[in-house]
Amino acid sequence: MILTRSEYPGVGDALYSGTLANGLTIYVVPRPGFRKKHACLSVNYGGAMRDFTLGGARHETPAGTAHFLEHKMFDLPEGNALNILTSRGAEANAWTGADTTAYYFECGEGFYENLELLMKFVSTPYFTPEGVEKERGIIGQEISMTEDDPGFALYTEAMGALFARHPLRESVAGTRGSIAAISPETLYACHKAFYVPSNMCLAVCGDVDPEHAAEAAALCSPPGYVPAAEPDYGEPEALEPAARRAGRSMDISDPMFMAAAKISCGLPRSAEGLRFITAGQLAVQALLGPGSGFYTTLYAEGLLRSDFFRYVSPAAGTLVFACGGTASEPEEVFERLCDALGRAAEDFDAGAFERARRAAYGAGLRGLDSAASLCRELAAGRFGGYNFYESFNALGSVTAGEAQDFVRGYLRPDRLALATVSPKERN
Repeated sequence: MILTRSEYPGVGDALYSGTLANGLTIYVVPRPGFRKKHACLSVNYGGAMRDFTLGGARHETPAGTAHFLEHKMFDLPEGNALNILTSRGAEANAWTGADTTAYYFECGEGFYENLELLMKFVSTPYFTPEGVEKERGIIGQEISMTEDDPGFALYTEAMGALFARHPLRESVAGTRGSIAAISPETLYACHKAFYVPSNMCLAVCGDVDPEHAAEAAALCSPPGYVPAAEPDYGEPEALEPAARRAGRSMDISDPMFMAAAKISCGLPRSAEGLRFITAGQLAVQALLGPGSGFYTTLYAEGLLRSDFFRYVSPAAGTLVFACGGTASEPEEVFERLCDALGRAAEDFDAGAFERARRAAYGAGLRGLDSAASLCRELAAGRFGGYNFYESFNALGSVTAGEAQDFVRGYLRPDRLALATVSPKERN
């Protein structure tokens, strides 16, 4: 196939891109002289896509199905693809998020052979009752470990407070009860629904020939265009949280908190959507970032620690704001946060916004040094309806006024929920 070359002199990259006749999108970023070569095959399907419509029929699947499917995709009739890749000296793995599943490898030698294997095993469903039953036990142990993780518990409480029905309320891995209902037939049905080339993106970075990489991918990619299923996240929800407070107690030494808000429950997949997200990300960085008055003041007072995080991120058709970390007095921090956001809606610091813009641009450039990070971002752009490299243009053109409008419209105190994980009382 013939790939289109696009130059991005501002960041020093060239992107080769194209789409196969079956709908598979291919991105290649050549890095001459690099020893390691990275390939990531992403599927626009994740843990929150439990219900979907295919061929006019509605399907409902148990929580944890996408994650279970990821575990089992490495199985082939001739052996385990992960073991084969490892025996060749490649580092390989996979992950499942709310709306994406990705399979990747990194190697120095044998790249094209490994790429053909990647394309083959992701396109070849092979599920036996014995294999599924064995994996059920392994995933059950993984679920048990996440339930003991306070960070995971905090996120779960926050999503449960924000959403009344959206599947983001539930863990990507599911529960031991939900995965008990997953059968080989369930996995075959979901593979047929979502693991089609038109719903996938291959991103490659390294010292590779773009056309050769595209030919290797096409060689083992299923022929014919097949549309993917349409995920159903349920009826749109109001932007007010389902509950203003949520929490639990665990064996931890210090309280943890997460403040969160629903920004959108119908995010557009386009360059306009990217600009909206960028405005929100810059607003939050300017108001709550490491150099902000909010953070430095509360840190000096001992109310916050260095693990304080903040983000605006799309997930499964939504856009979510969250910030949090360890806090000696979560309720006081929450009140101070609401006050800071309320003041920013009326008097936004344009200087802090420009500093946040420069910091974000620098972080974006540093991220290009990581082949794995770049491939993830390319796939996120593909599924989000934009070219990842356009994000640098958005960073340069979004205004402080747009950031202030984002705060004024979507980060109002009445839109925020507070989730906490508190230390258990000890006798």
